[in-house]
Amino acid sequence: MKNFDKYERQYFLPPVCEYDWAKKDYIEKAPIWCSVDLRDGNQALIEPMSLDEKLEFFQMLVDIGFKEIEVGFPAASETEFIFMRTLIERDMIPDDVTVQVLTQAREHIIKKTFEAVKGAPHAVIHLYNSTSVAQREQVFKKDKEHIMQLAVDGAKLLKRLASETEGDFSFEYSPESFHGTEVDYAVDVCNAVLDVWEPDAAHKAIINIPATVETAMPHIFATQIEYVSKHLHHRENVVLSLHPHNDRGCGVSDAELGLLAGADRIEGTLFGNGERTGNVDIITLAMNMFSYGIDPKLDFADMPRIRETYERLTRMHVHERSPYAGDLVFSAFSGSHQDAIAKGMAWREEKKLKTWTVPYLPIDPMDVGRTYDADVIRINSQSGKGGISYILKQNFSISLPQAMKEEVGYAVKQVSDEEHKELSPQWVYEIFEEIYMNKMNFLKSMAIGLMLLTGTVSASAQDENIYGMANRVGVGVGVGTEGIGFDVAVPLTKYVQARVGLNFIPNININTSANVASENEYYSYNGEMDVTGKFSRTTFDVKFDCYPFANASSFFVTAGFSMGGNKLIKISGHSDELEDLYAQGKQYNIEIGDYQIPVDENGNVNGGVKVNSFRPYLGLGFGRL
Repeated sequence: MKNFDKYERQYFLPPVCEYDWAKKDYIEKAPIWCSVDLRDGNQALIEPMSLDEKLEFFQMLVDIGFKEIEVGFPAASETEFIFMRTLIERDMIPDDVTVQVLTQAREHIIKKTFEAVKGAPHAVIHLYNSTSVAQREQVFKKDKEHIMQLAVDGAKLLKRLASETEGDFSFEYSPESFHGTEVDYAVDVCNAVLDVWEPDAAHKAIINIPATVETAMPHIFATQIEYVSKHLHHRENVVLSLHPHNDRGCGVSDAELGLLAGADRIEGTLFGNGERTGNVDIITLAMNMFSYGIDPKLDFADMPRIRETYERLTRMHVHERSPYAGDLVFSAFSGSHQDAIAKGMAWREEKKLKTWTVPYLPIDPMDVGRTYDADVIRINSQSGKGGISYILKQNFSISLPQAMKEEVGYAVKQVSDEEHKELSPQWVYEIFEEIYMNKMNFLKSMAIGLMLLTGTVSASAQDENIYGMANRVGVGVGVGTEGIGFDVAVPLTKYVQARVGLNFIPNININTSANVASENEYYSYNGEMDVTGKFSRTTFDVKFDCYPFANASSFFVTAGFSMGGNKLIKISGHSDELEDLYAQGKQYNIEIGDYQIPVDENGNVNGGVKVNSFRPYLGLGFGRL
């Protein structure tokens, strides 16, 4: 790639690099979290949030558990100013929540800021000025001493106005563009500010180190933070905060290694919203800790609701691969992955494990409001027999025999491959039903019937010398509304007889026409559409005949049920005219009795008429074996 030689590293290593942070292998506790969604995040939106939207977002942050929330830059706009005043005047700030406002180290902006926070139960006034070489030389055209004095003057004004303004205030300082600043100089500026504020245990100050533009690798940032942490004045009364941005895609790593290096607090946003490539994503940081068994002190148990609210208020989109929250982050399409997940879930259930160790899933999706059937095992042409078997078992209580799993898996994958689509659990079931129930030939039906008969007889024939205990078997063949069928009857006692039956309708094709209808009052269509109807159905039933008078009468009452064959008829057809009308925004259905089936954008109709798969039965009769 051309022009690489016009770039160079723009960060500074500290005078002393100790690397004590590298000896730690995990974060021991959650930091203090500060959401900057309503300031840094909001100012990066194409269309900033309205007052009502910011109020709703603020309440969501409170519900999640944030105790510190940067709500805006009151001197920047009237909306920002009014928002701050609204929170105070409507008494919307909970007692355990601190709001934070940002101000440049400029006198008129600082004074306007204090007008906005007057009467706040507790607010952090966040002062900043840029200290980088580039800003000193190109923007301010001032030397180090002048830049430091700007920060000191701002700190003094904050301290004076806080004593004169109604409310409870704390202070925060940021050397903006820290990455482009000599580390020891940045520490000198921070210490000059701290010496003005003189923080104590009851009035701690916040020193915030912003990776305003991320230019260094995460281990460099950690080494810088370690130096800052060890060289700040009043360290025991200082909260060391980080404000990482994501220009190099390393915002989360910067924050995690920075915490190992001595930071106490993190400023970031939900889903990483913010200027350019965004701020550090607090959700990812918090959930990373959660996955290590550390309480993040934030509640993301209803991630779908948080995401919906965020997308609606910011008009931003959460990427499908966004950690812990995206549509696809728990999804497994690969056959080997699905098989491992299914076996891991079975192992967890069998062993009654408390600790989560399921392969390919770093956390339990249900902990963030997701589901196994819709979010984890998803079926396409890359899926395997394990995943397809899992879907049928979890959603439809169909446990496939081991020898059958591969055949069913290939059948389902073939449909996905031909359609070039993901298959929903319902679609997987319909494929299974169509192949193994509706299209089951007579020999297969007989085989299943014999298996059912064998099971019934084995369970019942406990003593062949007792009257009625499976000492006789009857076989019947007939034709009825369920099609061609046969059943096997076995007496269980002198009062009860069991019958197991199989019925099927062979493939019958009917060519006919169907009326076309529209529910729209503005357009109609007078005509018909040629369609092909295909009947093909297999059902199986279990019935028990009860003889209330024992051997004295052949009268019986029957109760039982039928299963399978919920698709009565499959309808297909095409109309060029309706295809043209669809392109004009006109949509139609065809009518089959009381049923309506939609015509798609290509003028095709593909559907059917269905009934319930499970159908109870009650009847009367005479006769017995």
